[in-house]
Amino acid sequence: MMNLTFLGAAGTVTGSKYLLTSGTRKLLIDCGLFQGVKELRQRNWLPLSVHASEIDAVVLTHAHLDHSGYLPLLVRNGFAGCVFSSAATRALSALLLADSGHLQEEDAAYANKRRFSKHQPAKPLYGVADAHAALGRFTPIEWEKPHYLGGGFHVRLYPAGHILGAALVHVTDGDTSILFSGDLGRPNDPITVAPAHAPRADYLVVESTYGNRVHQSAEPEKEIAEVVRRTAARGGVVVVPAFAVGRAQTLLFYIQRLKRDHQIPDVPVFLNSPMAADVTDIFCEYRPEHRLDPATCQATCNAATFVRDVEESRALNARRGPMIIISASGMLTGGRVLHHLKAFAPDPRNTILLVGYQGEGTRGAALVQGAKSLRIHGEDVRVAAEVVQLSNLSAHADAPEIVDWLRGFDGAPKTTFITHGEPAASQALQERIERELGWKCKRPELGESVNLDAAASRSAGSSGPAVVDRAAAGDPSTATPSST
Repeated sequence: MMNLTFLGAAGTVTGSKYLLTSGTRKLLIDCGLFQGVKELRQRNWLPLSVHASEIDAVVLTHAHLDHSGYLPLLVRNGFAGCVFSSAATRALSALLLADSGHLQEEDAAYANKRRFSKHQPAKPLYGVADAHAALGRFTPIEWEKPHYLGGGFHVRLYPAGHILGAALVHVTDGDTSILFSGDLGRPNDPITVAPAHAPRADYLVVESTYGNRVHQSAEPEKEIAEVVRRTAARGGVVVVPAFAVGRAQTLLFYIQRLKRDHQIPDVPVFLNSPMAADVTDIFCEYRPEHRLDPATCQATCNAATFVRDVEESRALNARRGPMIIISASGMLTGGRVLHHLKAFAPDPRNTILLVGYQGEGTRGAALVQGAKSLRIHGEDVRVAAEVVQLSNLSAHADAPEIVDWLRGFDGAPKTTFITHGEPAASQALQERIERELGWKCKRPELGESVNLDAAASRSAGSSGPAVVDRAAAGDPSTATPSST
């Protein structure tokens, strides 16, 4: 009997964690951090409803922190099993997790130095040493080959697009099968591969980040060129908050093509993220897993000056435009880009170019909504710079692309669970799938536990799968804070 519990990404777009139980075996699909508003971030400090030592294995869909970033804490709290992923996800996670630990230590130290934290002293959720311990648990597995996890569980990974190494995760215990989409990529992305044809599964967990949206048809290359040209004409700086994995490389790809074709002036370009610089190198190492040929891959890697140390980063803030600075994080939740915002957001000659999804409660979302100031490091920073959002650079499939991918299934799943989206997006996707495909869907709540076998037996004429009481399942929102 397989049981599925939603420990994250239910009613929100972050914190992906799905607990599968079959017999005595416990498997965690994704192990992500909650990000965004304070209420969500505080959940990272709460204990899981299952003790880390009881989890036998973790399988990652991909390396982004909202799917992997809780791993160091899981290991520190007693997880001793293997973390299974694609080889590229392991390579990227080596950078992402260490960088996450470093940034948390750096932010805590900065908070203590400036004394703007309510906690004295401020402490990181975890550190670099915890990240390295987590990386020691990784075991890469090959694409599309069955891998036995013990206790009857078998897993297969299929390409999902989205970012390098991203996978659809297909799990079976011999009686019941379930497919986790992770984050679905776009079918015609210039760099990442299209999501694979989905294998047959009894149940499906699908993301809904853009479940209520259709990506613009405008060409991103043209829009980027227009932003760079008009900002450079007024002597300004283009500050681009970008996820270090995927989005930063896409930007470099477009910038090198625009310069090659003389569509933008030859302004200096700085990639101010040691992790993003290393990720760009990994793209060349795993070139067969994306669309770029060797020459284009090398040109993309050479499109910017890589800024690695802190002093070089600080020097950029004293420099004036025109120039382009690409820096993490993509939703302005932390990292070096916040220091660039403090330096450049007050000047109307400059532009803040947002190139991806901005989660509810993030500084990026506030900018999209027209905020004239941002709270950064305990200070109110005036925003006079031009703010531009390019949603068509998203690495997530939009609603029509998700439904088109679902049409390729060999038969409808018995239940499709819609997760990893804001409530409006998840609801819109549910209504679209039910209307266009006639599939039975459910939007689970955080902490909800579902008996999948019971769902199968009740699928005909049922209002939904059997649900275990949230309190009995250990809803994280009712837990008491841990000692961390």
